[in-house]
Amino acid sequence: MKDFVKMVLAVICGLFILGILSFFMFFGMVGSMAAAGSSKPSVPKNAVLKLDMGEISLGEQSAEAMPTVQLLQGGGQTATIGIWDAVSAINAAAEDSNIQYIYLLPENTAAGMGHIYELRTALENFRKSGKAIISYMDNVTTGGYYLASVSDKIYLTSHDGITSLFHGISGQMVFLKDILDKLGVNVQLIRHGKYKSAGEMYVRNASSPENMEQNQAMISSIWNEFLRGISVSREIPIEELNALIDDLKLNFPQDFLDAKLVDGLVTKEELKEKLASLSVVDSFKDVKMVSFPDYVSAKVTPNTKAKQKLAVVYVDGDIVDGKGKQSVAGDRFANVIAKVRADSTVKAVVFRVNSPGGSVLASEKIRSEVDQLKAVKPVIASYGNYAASGGYWISSNCGHIFSDPTTLTGSIGVFSMIPDFSKTVKDIAHITYTPVKSNKHSDMMSLMRPLDSEETAYMQASVERIYDRFVSLVAEGRNLTYEFVDNVAQGRVWTGRDALSIHLVDEIGTLEDAIHYAAEAASEGLEEADMKNWNVVAYPKPLTAVEQIMEMLGSKPNGEEIFAGTVLEPAANALLDWTKALQDGNRSVMVARMPYDMVWAR
Repeated sequence: MKDFVKMVLAVICGLFILGILSFFMFFGMVGSMAAAGSSKPSVPKNAVLKLDMGEISLGEQSAEAMPTVQLLQGGGQTATIGIWDAVSAINAAAEDSNIQYIYLLPENTAAGMGHIYELRTALENFRKSGKAIISYMDNVTTGGYYLASVSDKIYLTSHDGITSLFHGISGQMVFLKDILDKLGVNVQLIRHGKYKSAGEMYVRNASSPENMEQNQAMISSIWNEFLRGISVSREIPIEELNALIDDLKLNFPQDFLDAKLVDGLVTKEELKEKLASLSVVDSFKDVKMVSFPDYVSAKVTPNTKAKQKLAVVYVDGDIVDGKGKQSVAGDRFANVIAKVRADSTVKAVVFRVNSPGGSVLASEKIRSEVDQLKAVKPVIASYGNYAASGGYWISSNCGHIFSDPTTLTGSIGVFSMIPDFSKTVKDIAHITYTPVKSNKHSDMMSLMRPLDSEETAYMQASVERIYDRFVSLVAEGRNLTYEFVDNVAQGRVWTGRDALSIHLVDEIGTLEDAIHYAAEAASEGLEEADMKNWNVVAYPKPLTAVEQIMEMLGSKPNGEEIFAGTVLEPAANALLDWTKALQDGNRSVMVARMPYDMVWAR
């Protein structure tokens, strides 16, 4: 028996030691891979910059590659490149005598519409240098073609087996009331604004007329932005483009050539010959290709010798309470902004917002710090894919607001919702719940009974008070009347292009435009406005690979994984997060958030 115990203990100790060794070996590998990727790639003379959208993911900030199981097994990984770094690299390529032209592969574009627009704008500016952009596609998608349309030449495979997904854009609204009824879940929605459809998915089985109206307006506005860019680049009237798509005239490669949407149908070998000819070499094997991630690593570096420092504060993600690192945590970002304000070397700030909103309390903490920052330094806002609800709350008082034309913004409204699981517990789980409380309404947030009329009125009063404050803040920050803001608010989401016409933003422009504007505002037109004299510094710093892993290990509960990758994921995760917040005693249940996340076909 003693020998058996000794053997068991030995095995346990061995496993424990093996676990420790594995832990250190794993992070040693992470460090080794990070070190291996730290050396700068070189750019050969007479090179071609290869921009393969399938190899990169455009984000707000460049992220250090996080090792995955596939990477450890020898597989590849998509690099996340921040939009400022991407634009800076393209600008550098325009002036780089070693870069002959850009070879663009637009398929599998992993980016939001705002990022695609900003990348496309940078490519347009690249062409002004006199250098060419050549695109090639095996399959045609809406987002991919919009990006490719900026090119001097677009080539499409000559094989008839292509997949054409150039059919326009669409979205999906999900409604869960029927299934929640079957599960015995009663979601009590309290809101202000006839367009404030956040939470509507839980209390209806079809869209309200107002929600359908705003969604149709958004889709139409974004689609018109697509068509406007394609029409100008390809010199094809918008009416003709719509007719080709509505009549399903774009199916086979020859259809695209006949419609003048591409410049030639080629095999891979014919494409190689064209690229070699443009590179002025005898064969394709002599073409020197530089991948876009490598070029970013080689050319995009901080300008530490610059005389002035300009801060870009990236507000990227849901606005939440606390100090977490993955989302826009109110306390954490308030501290970040306070540090930027206290840094005398920072002369101007771009407040880059890419957020659908979130917690009212967290939004108010961030907004308060932005107002204090604005009192001592120029603060210019730049909007990415989203700057809606809480995202607009925190930035509407900035000195000047740039928005991408497809940014989803506005959504000036507030809501709260309280799930009631009493029927689920009693009728499905067959569990009896008996409250014990000190006062009449002590258990109103217990999730085990519906709100009564007094409690509903209590919650509605909070919603009305916060909505009034939201509208007042926007009216003051934008120099508009309360009545005007209230009329365009009501929870309605607008695109950046439409928001410009109702004075919610000041100018259609990119992050680059905002940075130049901030530099000029800080230097008052002196030579320091030249970007060569500015060091653009990002706040907060992106998470390292190890920090990403640690955050991932402590991420969302397993229950949410059930819906991962499905159309139900956003709705299910929101309800689970909401329930968890209430269970944890988080009473900050007033939310200024867009009603959904928009996902576009690549």
